[in-house]
Amino acid sequence: MTDDLSLLLLPTTLLAVALAVLGCGSSEEVPVGIREVRTTAGHPAPHPAGPFDADDPAIGNLDPELLVALQAAGRDARADGVALEVTSGWRTREHQQRLYDEAVADYGSEEEARRFVATPDTSAHVTGDAVDIGPTDGALWLGEHGSGYGLCQVFANEIWHFELVTEAGGSCPEMLPDGSSRT
Repeated sequence: MTDDLSLLLLPTTLLAVALAVLGCGSSEEVPVGIREVRTTAGHPAPHPAGPFDADDPAIGNLDPELLVALQAAGRDARADGVALEVTSGWRTREHQQRLYDEAVADYGSEEEARRFVATPDTSAHVTGDAVDIGPTDGALWLGEHGSGYGLCQVFANEIWHFELVTEAGGSCPEMLPDGSSRT
C-alpha cells in the first residue's frame, strides 16, 4: 500500500520540489514555519521544521501537551529510521483565512472548500491543536504508531493531519470523512 500511495503522491512531491527550486510562489511574507506550497491535491508540501524546532512559531505555539507527544513520537520515529517533519503546525488566523479563501477559489464553493480547509474560527491549527506531518513515510508511521502518544489522524481524507485526541496508549476515535464533518 505504501508504494501505491507514494505513486499517487509523486506528482505532488515533484511539483513542490519544482516550485521550491524555481523559487515560485507568493512573495508575501509569511512567518517562518507556516510557509506552504499548495498543490492540486490540497496537501501542503513539506518544509524543514522538525518537532524539536520550538523557535519556529509553527512548533513553539503548539499546545504544550501536543508538542510533548509530537516530540516523543519524533524521537521514536527517528529510532525507526523515519523522519517526522511538521509541514504545518500552529497558524495565525490571517494565514488560515488566506488558506480558506484560496480553497474556496480552487474548489468553487465554501461547502467543498470546508472538506479540506477549516475557517479560522474552526481550525485546530489556529488554536495550536493540530499538526500536519510529512513526508509520506512520516505520516504513515504516525498513523500506525500515533495512538501510543495520543496522536490520531482525524480526517480520512488527510493522512497528514494529526491531533491529540486520546490518552497515550489509548484508542483513536473513528476518523471523520473530512473537515466538513466536524461540528
